[in-house]
Amino acid sequence: MRITPLLAAATAVAALFALTACGGDDAAAPADGDIAMIGGVTGGAGAGAGGGGAKAPKKGTGFKGLPKAGSMAGAARIINGFTPCGQVSTTRSGYGGNPSSDPDAKYGTSYSVTERGYCGGRRERSAIFMIKDPKAFQAAIKAEIEAEEGGGNPNSGPIIGQDFATGSESADANSALLSPQSGLLMLNCHPDFKPPSGYRKEPALVKGCVLTDYYKD
Repeated sequence: MRITPLLAAATAVAALFALTACGGDDAAAPADGDIAMIGGVTGGAGAGAGGGGAKAPKKGTGFKGLPKAGSMAGAARIINGFTPCGQVSTTRSGYGGNPSSDPDAKYGTSYSVTERGYCGGRRERSAIFMIKDPKAFQAAIKAEIEAEEGGGNPNSGPIIGQDFATGSESADANSALLSPQSGLLMLNCHPDFKPPSGYRKEPALVKGCVLTDYYKD
């Protein structure tokens, strides 16, 4: 997702998440350039929708059915199965870890984010946020969207597992991350979100937020 600031995508979600097997572009990770924030997926050029046409399951698996990484390395391995994430940097390229200029810097303790990482190639850079308290994270994302007074892309948000969130600059990468094989789902807390029929829409941990495999840039 182009996580611009975590919710740039959400807002647009703003970058929070600002992640197919290893490819030639991996060697370029993490090169200079913006990474959409994990928080709000802004999505890259073109539209993408998760689910790949697969039918929605008869019974939702909910939050407990999401993959659990356990560590930044574990999250990167999950992501790398669907979009390049072979090498992980601990700082967002172009900002040198300077909190005064890094739009991702605010995604810290108030979002229950314990660690940030960045990976991918030149065209598919992604962000990874490790999360200690998933409910607190979801509540913070919802509050951020509410602060925007319903603005931003209603069909976008951070892609999450049980203990991490991610997003790519590339709409195609985000769609790949939402494939049925990944087990990941998008957190959508936008009040105007109404996915087409056949897509998942399961309750998240916070009222007003849902887990879905539908995404449109």
